[in-house]
Amino acid sequence: MSHRPPSIRPRPDRERQLTGRHVLMMLIGFFGLVFAVNIAMVRAAITTFGGVDTPSSYEAGLQFKAEEARARAQDARDWTVTGHLAPSGDRQVVSVDVRDASGAPVTGIAVAARLMHPIDQRRDVTVVLNQTGPGVFRGSAAVSAGRWRLELVVARNGEQLFRSENRVMVK
Repeated sequence: MSHRPPSIRPRPDRERQLTGRHVLMMLIGFFGLVFAVNIAMVRAAITTFGGVDTPSSYEAGLQFKAEEARARAQDARDWTVTGHLAPSGDRQVVSVDVRDASGAPVTGIAVAARLMHPIDQRRDVTVVLNQTGPGVFRGSAAVSAGRWRLELVVARNGEQLFRSENRVMVK
């Protein structure tokens, strides 16, 4: 006795054909999905990017010689500028002590401090410093925990005399 497999024939009422309309709908769906993902990714990139450090590399290049001259003048002054960051409640206290080459406090100056976020410049915080004694300045600001860069700028009559940038850890 031999077994013969039953013949398999599609039933005419269940047969589906791939038509041009189906292909068009699949293409529109595929490219619509790609387009929607691209829009979401571009939006996420634009809203999370804090900007570039140097708005114009060309302008920064032109200023290089002036920066180099300021750095040589700063080295020649041989000042000691000490910055200290300490927590105080929910704020960070920045203390700055400015001494000349002989160790005497430097007077007649203004000190500016800025805590710069390493990734997002929109989170940078300017710390207002007040003079608390000869060559001593102090101020505080609310800053979230993490790694930051502390920029200190000492100026007299609008002329920058000293600038430093140091990495700090805020806990």
